[in-house]
Amino acid sequence: MISMHTSPTEQPGTGDAGGLNVSVLGLAAELAIRDVEVDLVTRATGAPAVTRLIPGVTLHELAAGGPGVLPKERLPEVVDEFGESVARLAREARYDLIHAHYWLSGIAVLPVAIELDLPLVQSFHTLAAMKNSLAGQGQPEEPQQRVRSEMFIARQADALVASSSAEATALIDQVGAPADRTWIIPPGVDLGLFSPRTPEAQAATRHALALESDRPIVVIAGRVQPLKGHELAVRALAELHALRGWAPLLVVAGEVTPGDTGFAESLRSLAGELGVASDVRFVGALHRDALADLLAAASVTIVPSFSETFGLVALESAAAGTPVIAYRAGGLAESVVDGVTGLLLGTREPRYWATEIALLIENDERRSTMGLSGRSRAERYTWGAAATSLLGVYAGIKRYEPGRP
Repeated sequence: MISMHTSPTEQPGTGDAGGLNVSVLGLAAELAIRDVEVDLVTRATGAPAVTRLIPGVTLHELAAGGPGVLPKERLPEVVDEFGESVARLAREARYDLIHAHYWLSGIAVLPVAIELDLPLVQSFHTLAAMKNSLAGQGQPEEPQQRVRSEMFIARQADALVASSSAEATALIDQVGAPADRTWIIPPGVDLGLFSPRTPEAQAATRHALALESDRPIVVIAGRVQPLKGHELAVRALAELHALRGWAPLLVVAGEVTPGDTGFAESLRSLAGELGVASDVRFVGALHRDALADLLAAASVTIVPSFSETFGLVALESAAAGTPVIAYRAGGLAESVVDGVTGLLLGTREPRYWATEIALLIENDERRSTMGLSGRSRAERYTWGAAATSLLGVYAGIKRYEPGRP
């Protein structure tokens, strides 16, 4: 499994780490349980290293472009060098197949797959065409190099794995992927980690994050960048204060995406201008257990993203028993069941969001029912089920012969 631009072990919500990192680790661990040896391959930001993460899963950090973190826009410069490093590793390891995650990984290892006659499976996680079609006003478009690269990889890969029907549709209609090579495998969720908490545990979470004990919590989790819709969240908070005379705590869990420092500063300024600065708490990127605690302690999780291929945070919130209010875009229409596990809003009007947030917080019975329904639905999404489906895709590639010499 190739993840060139971010190590699978990086903490989600930091740098360029997010749902991709969670997915790669979750799938690798479950494949290992099923007696599949998995090498996770990424670009080294320090000294090249090989680390055994768990039995059956090994992390290889390969040199490409010198040490240090490279901005994502400069990573295409070292794609060829990284691919050559992967080729050297692959010749020695004698892999059965290569599974690339994100477009940079696909471009890097497509020549390796061709040279060594290895099947190539591609997961994009996000698509430039999908992001560009759903981007908000003033948001920069993804570069044409990425658009063209994704179209090329989609035609060359032996199999394409999408996380939702929305992503699969975008792959086929916007990227030109062959329908007969496109598969949908939804992500999983760690049901033991993301689960409802007792009132005592919720109180401990509030104390740990210095959050008042008597105020509802609304969480927005993910990297702090315009795509995630944080501005709408802040404006909705101000509208809620105007409508009801009270406001919950808006807890922002995630770090600033590299290059978006100005956006984070503008959020703080906006909160100050709207008079809700004291109602917004930036808690940074949380470790997975702390994020699970926070989602379980929240009254509502909001996902106002302009685009999500699935919306893993929405699924994790549902598993924690907390309903979700999300923007009806991309895969969010599949991760949230409108009126059952949460609400899907087709508008970005802050007052509308404020009203729905207030109504849900004020109705304990409705919120509890949605929380129970969300947990029940989340139990259908496990990494074990995703890994089993992925093995079916691998086995369906004619050139793939498990254990071949």
